[in-house]
Amino acid sequence: MPIPQPPGIPLLGNIFDIDPSNTWTSLQKLWEKYGDIFKITVLGQQIVFVGDVALCEEICDEKRFRKFVGGPIVEIRYAVHDSLFSAYDNETSWGIHHRILAPLLTPTVVADHFIGVRDCASELTAKWRASSGNSPVSAIGELNRLDLETTTLCFYGRKLNGLTGPEPPMIGAMNGATSEAIKRPTRPRIVNWLFYQTKFEKDTKAMRQYAAECLQHRKANPTDRKDMLYTMMNAKDPETGKSLSEQQILDEIVTMPIGSSTAPCVISSAIYYLLKNRECITKAREEIDSVIGDGEFTHDHVEKLPYCTGIVRESLRLSAAAPGFNIEPLPDTQGPVLLGGGKYQVPAKQTMIIVLHGVNRDPAVFEEPEAFKPERMVGEAFEKLPEGSKKWFGNGKRVCIGRYYAMMWNMTTLVTLLKEVDFEMADPSYQLKQDGWFNLRPVGFYIKVKPRAK
Repeated sequence: MPIPQPPGIPLLGNIFDIDPSNTWTSLQKLWEKYGDIFKITVLGQQIVFVGDVALCEEICDEKRFRKFVGGPIVEIRYAVHDSLFSAYDNETSWGIHHRILAPLLTPTVVADHFIGVRDCASELTAKWRASSGNSPVSAIGELNRLDLETTTLCFYGRKLNGLTGPEPPMIGAMNGATSEAIKRPTRPRIVNWLFYQTKFEKDTKAMRQYAAECLQHRKANPTDRKDMLYTMMNAKDPETGKSLSEQQILDEIVTMPIGSSTAPCVISSAIYYLLKNRECITKAREEIDSVIGDGEFTHDHVEKLPYCTGIVRESLRLSAAAPGFNIEPLPDTQGPVLLGGGKYQVPAKQTMIIVLHGVNRDPAVFEEPEAFKPERMVGEAFEKLPEGSKKWFGNGKRVCIGRYYAMMWNMTTLVTLLKEVDFEMADPSYQLKQDGWFNLRPVGFYIKVKPRAK
């Protein structure tokens, strides 16, 4: 049967169905109108979108499909070249970089960063507790600072001291470069070059300046830390014997904070969902107080906090903080590709994008899909969920390399905040609005924070 498509206009197709300044919200609206699979045509290019669990699981089969590096990912190569996130499938650099860096992001090694993440989160809550509690703060703004602070400290051994004072330039540069990367494929090249290239170059320069400063800091302050930056500077690929060039080191230093920027989106969204469902705060604090009490929060506690883990997973589901990823049939695919047991077909060279907002709300999998229910993400209930409903960090060979670090950061930050401070919405009538580019974040969400009342 035909794949649904909104009516377009000659030559331009569906270009006006997508708001370049808020692409993912546009796709959410199309999913709500057209359902589990739909397509659009923009400037002559057809793109298919998938928004249910069964089809998501099908096109995540690496025997038939692979990650597609195109559109915005190609555009961000201007800033990070052939890094882990943006390398083409046939570039040898991806394997080299992955073999060098993946051993640093296993659950065991990530656990070594727990104290740094916890202490940075406590530094943020200490700042909040020292204030009057009456001045609203941006949830995503504060957590963006925390994310960059912890990533820079844990991976590169550098303390930015960016939780106070002016916002670190890297944050604005990442927002600017990734938003521009999303928008560029929707415009003619000449328009990009004439009107937007200067700003794109400025943001790229600022990101690479951050990376260069991290590298220079390490060279000026030698250390025994065997962290990610040490490995980038010294390790060799066990297969080829090659090491990373200085340009490649800078590429990966920039790439890691871009990737980790989804984590503050998750936790700021979690704060929203918790404030809308205050009984969940009560349950989480009962668990935290039972397991940790008034003692020091340690890494051993994390696995003993299943309900808090459920909050993080349910926030990942509802927020779709990493909003989707690109898929294409394997290059040797012949003829049309059948999907859904032959219900649909797409060309062999078809770009497909998984819209996680839809997948994560599939009513065939999630009862009351719009409800915030952390208990569905705990224990046997979570284990029974199909794999296609757990693609928050991507899929297969190109799954997010930092997923274990991200989950540890999310858990450590959430537990620290719930343990140490109370929140309230600055505007009690606020309803969640999102925008974003390589991530989805709450917009206009302000909170008031004060020391936790016990």
